[in-house]
Amino acid sequence: MLRKLACVVLGPLLLAACGPSGGGGATSWKPDYWGHRPGPKGFTTVVLDAGHGGHDSGAVSRSTGAKEKDLALDTVKRVQRKLGGKVKVKLMRSNDHFIDLDDRVDRVSGKGGTILVSIHYNAGPSSMRGPEMYWWRVDSWGLATRLQRELEKTVPGESGNRGQVRRRLRLTRNPDIPSVLVECGYLSNPSEARLCNDAGYRDRLASAIARAILDQQANGDPPGRLPPPINKPPSRPTDPPGS
Repeated sequence: MLRKLACVVLGPLLLAACGPSGGGGATSWKPDYWGHRPGPKGFTTVVLDAGHGGHDSGAVSRSTGAKEKDLALDTVKRVQRKLGGKVKVKLMRSNDHFIDLDDRVDRVSGKGGTILVSIHYNAGPSSMRGPEMYWWRVDSWGLATRLQRELEKTVPGESGNRGQVRRRLRLTRNPDIPSVLVECGYLSNPSEARLCNDAGYRDRLASAIARAILDQQANGDPPGRLPPPINKPPSRPTDPPGS
């Protein structure tokens, strides 16, 4: 308890006091409210969260009619198969049913040695395409970086997308474990929507996600200076967009 309090009080000095910059070191992966520490190495469990579900379809492609909730669940199951035997995998949902965002947070919080990867498909202007990665906690930066890099190797082209974004969302700020939200591609872009509707392409996306997760598990954070800690309250449904 004293160590945790000291880390919170130190604020900007925390990273020097509580862990190395990049490269991943030996770190205690007990749940942590702020996550102001290096990213996870040697974690034992991955919770894969398929976005949306049930009455919440998420984005729907005008080109193919595909629904985000279905593509996300299919992708999650592919990632699960590729991680099989290498790390324990739990699915937030294994079929088409709705789970409230706060319930998703409650299901993963308090789980030591665990990371959360929430998988989605995006929507926006028809010209935008490519993967995006949302994270907030310092201990999620390395995983987000690895995921973005691996997906960029797989996606045939990008245009106008936001790339890797630090954003305080309920699934990036509120869990007390490392948490990343993955946007695999834009269903609003006709060309990318057709790709995402192809099972073989989704399998390649799943391979990229699995590689990034296993790389993080084996090596911890990639080289580079960790982002500064930011102390902000949990994300709420009533927060303004982008806050």
